[in-house]
Amino acid sequence: MTDPERHVYGRPDAPVTVLEFGDLECPYCRATAPVLRELVDTSDGRVRLVWRHFPLFEVHPYALAAALAAEAAGAHGKFWEMHDELLSHQDRLADQDLRAAALALGLDPDEVAGDGAQGYAPGISDDYTAGIELGVRGTPTLFVDGVRFHGKPTLERLREAVAVVA
Repeated sequence: MTDPERHVYGRPDAPVTVLEFGDLECPYCRATAPVLRELVDTSDGRVRLVWRHFPLFEVHPYALAAALAAEAAGAHGKFWEMHDELLSHQDRLADQDLRAAALALGLDPDEVAGDGAQGYAPGISDDYTAGIELGVRGTPTLFVDGVRFHGKPTLERLREAVAVVA
């Protein structure tokens, strides 16, 4: 089983964890990403974000390939850079686009796209299975210290949720 906390933004030992099950082709995940970053960046080290993959492959045809590319980048310490690149260019997630993103990050494009990325599938599968077990049905789905967050993820509402568990 892969490390469920392999993708952490913020201090790894922050006392409050926001867990996101996300899809890199999901427009709602793209909209939520800067809010989550600001939450962590303005928390004085009290909040960290953990990303888990939940590709909605039935509605997002490139979500799985994008998740594989992000995992491959993560193996080289560049998960968040690839995460941000793919979210910001959701209209460009085909293999040739993933290869170009890999080159821009100084990564081997053959490892990030196509057959070379398939070795990262178990981590995505583990994330997806964990999401199903937690009742995740769509993205983004957020948990604040294990408590499911409901409603629109605004900075104010997320800060309120963090204050309740902190």
